[in-house]
Amino acid sequence: MFEFLSNHMRDAQGRLDSTRGLLCGLGAGVAEAVVVVCPMETIKVKFIHDQTSPNPKYRGFFHGVREIIREQGLKGTYQGLTATVLKQGSNQAIRFFVMTSLRNWYRGDNPNKPMNPLITGTFGAIAGAASVFGNTPLDVIKTRMQGLEAHKYRNTWDCGLQILRNEGLKAFYKGTVPRLGRVCLDVAIVFIIYDEVVKLLNKVWKTD
Repeated sequence: MFEFLSNHMRDAQGRLDSTRGLLCGLGAGVAEAVVVVCPMETIKVKFIHDQTSPNPKYRGFFHGVREIIREQGLKGTYQGLTATVLKQGSNQAIRFFVMTSLRNWYRGDNPNKPMNPLITGTFGAIAGAASVFGNTPLDVIKTRMQGLEAHKYRNTWDCGLQILRNEGLKAFYKGTVPRLGRVCLDVAIVFIIYDEVVKLLNKVWKTD
């Protein structure tokens, strides 16, 4: 999705500036949230909360998904959609903004200057760290909205207000350190694999 959008927003020299990189990342994140992330994350969070409860009711993955859909309908897999769109959209917007900025800085006046995997991985890790600090509060709200106690909140805004009122500002950054380690490594690996696959494909046929 990012490549599809960026191919329509590059200038005559094939360059993508940071602002356009941010917008393409935002579009990719929103599409990702609606099609993949929201249903998968909702099911994952419900399973985690169920397994840590005194009397778990889901016997396995397929049984759990069947029960969620039977009790709540398809919308039961789309709880916290607004929070997920905000979280995933901002997540990818930050990552691609940072990555595009760093790539443009490194390449200077030569948009075709090659980047080795170490440089790509380092830039990816920095982009991942920026996204963690930038949107962990939205991730916390999203997780609360998708949990088994989501009924306590009227909507995404109400969830944020209740967390702030009852637990303070600190609660929005719970789990930042473990998430930082996972996300930096995750994003670094993703960008390295992506760049290397594109290089391989370009040897077979031209990839825009």
